[in-house]
Amino acid sequence: MQKETKRPLVLAAVMLAMFVGAVEATIVTTAMPTIASELGGFSRYSWIFSSYLLMSTVTVLIYGKLADVFGRKPIFFVGLTIFLIGSILCGFAGSMEQLIIYRLVQGIGAGAVMPIATTIVGDIYSTEERAKIQGYLSSVWGISAVSGPVIGGLLVQYVNWQFVFWVNVPLGILAMAGIFFFLHEPKETHNASVDYRGAVLLTIALSSILVWLVEGGQAFGRFSLIGLLLLAVSAVIFFLFFRQEQLAKDPLISFSIWKNPIILYANLVSLTTGVILIGISSYLPTYVSGVMEQKAIIAGFALTAMSIGWPLASSLAGHLLIRFGPFLVSFAGGISLVVGSMMFVFMNAGLGPIWAACSSFFIGVGMGLTNTSFIVTIQGAVSRTQRGSATAANMFMKNFGNTIGASVFGAILNGTLLTYFAAEKLTYSVDNVNSLLTEESRSLIPIKELVSLQTGLENSLHWVYIAIAFFAWISLLLILRIPRGKVYEHVDN
Repeated sequence: MQKETKRPLVLAAVMLAMFVGAVEATIVTTAMPTIASELGGFSRYSWIFSSYLLMSTVTVLIYGKLADVFGRKPIFFVGLTIFLIGSILCGFAGSMEQLIIYRLVQGIGAGAVMPIATTIVGDIYSTEERAKIQGYLSSVWGISAVSGPVIGGLLVQYVNWQFVFWVNVPLGILAMAGIFFFLHEPKETHNASVDYRGAVLLTIALSSILVWLVEGGQAFGRFSLIGLLLLAVSAVIFFLFFRQEQLAKDPLISFSIWKNPIILYANLVSLTTGVILIGISSYLPTYVSGVMEQKAIIAGFALTAMSIGWPLASSLAGHLLIRFGPFLVSFAGGISLVVGSMMFVFMNAGLGPIWAACSSFFIGVGMGLTNTSFIVTIQGAVSRTQRGSATAANMFMKNFGNTIGASVFGAILNGTLLTYFAAEKLTYSVDNVNSLLTEESRSLIPIKELVSLQTGLENSLHWVYIAIAFFAWISLLLILRIPRGKVYEHVDN
């Protein structure tokens, strides 16, 4: 006899697992200025995010397919275990290069955490219940937003930055225990296979374009022989990947469900909002610490505002979604993204961290409204046997956006810094920005040099925010293509 799933306890375990993933972002981004200052290598700063995002982007599709084939529990355990091992290793990193490698390991496991946790909720609740339960799930972002920067700031200031990674371990183990004891899945067997060839092709294609975006203009010319070769490899492999997905018996990405226009545009907007999200979370602490000369904990609270706006808007979206449908809810989110991004464009050091926090809050509201609308709608539009893959595809687009954003914004930041130094005839390198990131290191810099470096960093980040605003406007235009109508439930649910 099939044991009954204890939904409240499973929901609590899912929320804890999502907290582990969410708090990772708020703690690490807050601590990164300190980590970069201690380990050196500011020019490799964006790789800390890119390496993690690259692996989580590729593996999210594999985990989604495996979860449909073998069940949610075993694949969730495998992914979270790898994530926790990576977290432990990150704390032992002795250089920026080691940290990048360990973040790769962490990313391999991270691909399972959010999509499978979200899929589990989709399995045990109906569409109407999911719309309401999103408020609870999104409260995770608020809790991690408030606690993450505080915990991260305290650990960096009074203990050591290594603990920002190690704090994940006991929480992750507790989440696995809750899923193990209280989630009881139906006994189903599916004659399906995992498209490993597609996974390899996608990894090569993403890696090639990532190296071109991040290292182009530094290690080699963007349009040098090496640069053009990387572009050519990426283009060819992407073509082979799309062909493979069309021929594969069980593709990583089932493009058939993308014929549904709501799923198509929801996934495209998730791509652009993923770009926006990584841009804000990666570089807002750098601006507040390096340009505004605030402590790490203040930089963290400026970023916290985004994650406070997120759950508030998500909870509201859950109530509005069934009544008004995904278009109006996501349109309101798109407007909020544009407002927040334009505030960042007009931000300067004199406006202080309050302006940065308000801008961040509007971005969070936009994220909460759009993400809630898309997840609930997509999960309601497919059967249970496709739900893991459909949820993973949406997460893939968001992660792919993160990967693109981390690379593009890293390239913009490094490129504009080098251009500024050359124009001002300054003998600095990108790594000299390390000295701006903590109060102790700033105090050692002569005032004239300090002003020059801060001007260069502020100018470079301004161009990053212009790029973020561009993607916010693209998001709004894509949302306008979403069909009007109500959320519906698939007949097989």
